Amino acid sequence: MQVINNVSERTQYYLDKEQRYGAHNYHPLPVVLNRGEGVYVWDVDNKRYYDFLSGYSAINQGHCHPVIMKAFMEQAQKLTLTSRAFHNDVLGEYEEYVTRFFGYDKVLPMNTGVEAVETGLKLARRWGYEVKGVAPNKAKIITCEHNFHGRTISVISFSTDNDSTRNFGPFTPGNVTIPYNDIHALKVALQDPEVVGFLVEPIQGEAGVVVPDEGYLAQAAALCKESNVLLIADEIQTGLARTGRMLACDHDNVKADILLLGKALSGGTMPVSAVLADDEIMLTIKPGEHGSTYGGNPLACKVAIAALQVLKDEKMAENSAVQGAYFRQELLAMKSEHISIVRGKGLFNAIVIDHADKEAAWNICMRLKDHGMLAKPTHGDRIRFAPPLLINKAQIDECLEMIKKSLNEF
Repeated sequence: MQVINNVSERTQYYLDKEQRYGAHNYHPLPVVLNRGEGVYVWDVDNKRYYDFLSGYSAINQGHCHPVIMKAFMEQAQKLTLTSRAFHNDVLGEYEEYVTRFFGYDKVLPMNTGVEAVETGLKLARRWGYEVKGVAPNKAKIITCEHNFHGRTISVISFSTDNDSTRNFGPFTPGNVTIPYNDIHALKVALQDPEVVGFLVEPIQGEAGVVVPDEGYLAQAAALCKESNVLLIADEIQTGLARTGRMLACDHDNVKADILLLGKALSGGTMPVSAVLADDEIMLTIKPGEHGSTYGGNPLACKVAIAALQVLKDEKMAENSAVQGAYFRQELLAMKSEHISIVRGKGLFNAIVIDHADKEAAWNICMRLKDHGMLAKPTHGDRIRFAPPLLINKAQIDECLEMIKKSLNEF
C-alpha cells in the first residue's frame, strides 16, 4: 500500500474526489470511513478507530445498532414516504410514543435539527401574537452569545460567530442577544414585554461544551414563567442521554415550554427531528401554516421509536453519567501542561488546549487519529470528546492512553 503525504493512495483517491466535485464548506480530518459498529469505525484501509465525535452526537446508540437497523430495514421495505397529504399507519403510533416519553401534549415532526429550531421560533412567535398579545411583527426572541442552533439565514442572524455570519447578510430581525450563563442579563432582557421566547442550549456544544452554573436553567425557567415568556430548549445535541440524563434540562429538573430534538433521534440513520410542546402553544399553528414533505414519514417514525427505546432499555443515560465522570477524572489526573480546562457532563466533554500554536488542537487530533481515535477540534483550541453511549470502562481506559500518548508526543 503506497503512502502519500501521510495518507494511503486509496484514501487520497477519495479525498481528491471530494476536493474536485464537492463544495469546500467543511474541513474534515483526512480519514475516509466505510464501516461502523458500536463505538468503532473503520477506514478504507481497514484501520479501526474509536469514534469520539459520534456524528456530533447523532450516533449516541452506537453505529448501526441492530435494533434500530432492524426497524429501519423492516419499514424501508414496506413504506417510506406518503407526505402529509395522506395519513400513514405509523405516524400516530410515533406521536403517542414520543409525547408520552417526554411528557408533552403534542409533537410536530421535522427532519433536520435546524428545521426543529426554525419551527420552535415560529411557534414562539405565533404564541406571542395569539396568546400573549404582542403587537404584530414586534415579537422578540432572546438568544445567547456563542450559541450554535444551525446555519439557516434566520438562525445565523443571532449567531455571534464571524465564520457563520461573514458576508451572509442582511439578517432577519427580532433577536436579543445576551451573555450565556448570566441570570442578571436574562432578567433585564425579560423586562421587554415584546419578548416571547428564550432559546437556549442547556450546554453549549459547538462553543466547546460550555456547562453553565448549577441551577442556571432552573432560574432561567422560573424567570421566563414569571415574565410569560416561553423557554425553548435546544436539546438537539445535548439531549437523548448524552449528558447522563435523558435531557440535559433534567439536571435542573426543568421542563421546557418548547423542546427541540434531533440528531440521535434516529440513531444516526437519517435526518429526524421533533418539536414538542403542549396544546396552548402547538395548536396555534393551523393546517397549511407549517410543514415538511418528509416530516413525519413512516420510516423516520419507526426508526425514532426504536432509537428512543434503545436508549431506555440499555440504560445509556446511566452509563453516560458513570463513564463520563470517570473520563473527566482521569483527564484531570493526567495533569498535562497542554490542557488548561476539562469540562462536561456525562459523555459530553471537552478539553481546552493551552498552547501558543493556533493549530495545536488540530495537530493533537491528527495524533489521536494515528493512535486509533477520532475527535475534532472546535473554535481552534477546544477538542470535544463524545463517544457512543454504550462505551465501557475498558474502552475508556484504552482511549485515555491514546490521549495521553498524543499529548506527550505533542
